[in-house]
This record gives sequence, C-alpha cells and structure tokens, in this order.
Amino acid sequence: MIVTLTINPAIDRTVSVDKLVFEDRAYILDRTEAAGGRGINASHVIHNFGGKTIALLTSGGTAGDRIQKMLAGLGFPVEVVRVKQESRTNFTISDKQGLTIKLNEVGEPLEDKELKEIHDLVEARLGKAQWLMICGSVPPGVPPEFYSDIIHLAKRRGVKTLVDTDGEALLHSLDAKPTVITPNQNEAERLLGRALITRGQYLEALDRIQKMGPESVILSLGSRGAVASSVEGVFEILPPHVDVLCPIGAGDAMAAAFAWSMDKKKSFADSVRWGVAAGTAKAKLPGMTFPTLEQTRVVYKQVDLRAVS
Repeated sequence: MIVTLTINPAIDRTVSVDKLVFEDRAYILDRTEAAGGRGINASHVIHNFGGKTIALLTSGGTAGDRIQKMLAGLGFPVEVVRVKQESRTNFTISDKQGLTIKLNEVGEPLEDKELKEIHDLVEARLGKAQWLMICGSVPPGVPPEFYSDIIHLAKRRGVKTLVDTDGEALLHSLDAKPTVITPNQNEAERLLGRALITRGQYLEALDRIQKMGPESVILSLGSRGAVASSVEGVFEILPPHVDVLCPIGAGDAMAAAFAWSMDKKKSFADSVRWGVAAGTAKAKLPGMTFPTLEQTRVVYKQVDLRAVS
C-alpha cells in the first residue's frame, strides 16, 4: 500500500489553446477540470499501474465538495479531513507546442484542530503502508515543521517516506531525514539559493542536497530527465525526445512511478528509470491525463540509464 497525503488540494482547470504569444489572440481548443494536488495525481498514477493506494486530503467548501465528487469515479479509495476554508482552484494554459502557464492559488489557512485531524488520519492509515508520499504545498500559516513531524511519525512505524514539496516545507523536511525527496530544478534552486544550469551544477546540487539529510535524492530536470543519488550510486536518467502536449503533472507521475517500482522491490536506479518514463509519458498526454502502465512501459524501453563515476 502506498499512502499519499495532500493537505492543499485544488480543482485544476486546464485550457488548451492553439498558441501562447503576447499581444495576439489565442483560440481555446479544449478545456478540462479535474481534482488536483500532487498526492492525488500520484495516487491516480499508482492506481493506473495496478498498485494499491489510498489518497488522504483536505476538503473545504463547495470547491472541496466538487473535488470529492471528481475523485469518486477514479477507482482508488480517498479519505478526507473536512476543513472550514474553501479549497483552491488552479489554472493551467497550454498550447500545441507544449508552452505552459500555471497559475496556482496559495490556499487558505488551516486551523490547529484540522492539522491534528490530518495527523491522526495519517497515523491511522500507516499500519498497512509501505510508503507514505507527502506531496504538495502547505497552506499559509501551517507550521513549516508539519511535514517533518509526519515523517518522524512514519519512521516510527517503519514506513518509507517520499517528500515532494517546496520552500520552507521542503527545507524543514530534510531535518527528519526522509527516505527520498524529488525536487524539480526550480525547487532545488530555491533550496540552495543558486541557479543550476550545467550538468556539473546538477550533480553538485545533488551531492549538496543529500548531505542536508535525505537518504536519497531525485532531481527532476523536465525534458532532460533526472539525476539521482542513493547508497546504490549516482545516476543520470535520459528520456527519449517526445512531442509535449502538457508537462503539468509530469513530476507527480515521476514520483508516483518511482514509489510504485520501489514498492515492488526494484532497485533504486531502475525505479528512477520507471519514474522518468512515467513523467515523459504524462507530458505526451493532454491536460491532466495520466499514463497507463502500458503507455509508460513503451517509454521505459527508450529511457537511457547511466551510472556516474
């Protein structure tokens, strides 16, 4: 069982247009709406792959009601902590060339008693879990050490943790030494306070981040794949070139496929290869559509895995 936690979910509204350019009109080709949030997306991928997962999340107001209705038909179990404030709505605009603009609301504050309910729900669901994926941003006012407390809770139960977040929440998570973190390039740059441009800088960043506490690090580089480090070694994972329709959610697919593969007792390196394959397969699909195992397997065969000496 892989448990995912999303404390700041959203309705994801995605608009596909013919082109994204300044000072000219664009024409809407399609629009979709889905229940979003990194953990929800991860559970979606794990379920598509035939894995067992449960998504834990908050839900507030009419937007929260709609999120719950959207999740009801996806086929995996969902458990909700109802909160006082309205859940978020996020907007994504993508054109046919893969250019994307993403506009996210920050979310509304959570009350102390609501954070306690989230903590208690996670604790109650860890009994059958092998992995806990702690995903996404935290709403304003949530203590930055909240995720760190959840990691400690999971470690006491012998559950491995994957952290996929940003900013202060990511920084404080490192103190708890999670099993693996999966920052993208922008998140790693914010964590380290410097730009990352060259291959050497990616590998240096990987080393610096691992020394900050996590057992393993996967640095996602979008269309350039990923670099990753664990006790097995340091690896570069290079995807094939694909025509990108919507890259939003590719990082969520990568993290989910990695956890799914590790849950099946595959090696760290092979699991990162599966992750990069899933992220690439997601980018080929429109809107917030997530790949199946078969779609990912096709890409997996084309992913190049290299050990870094």
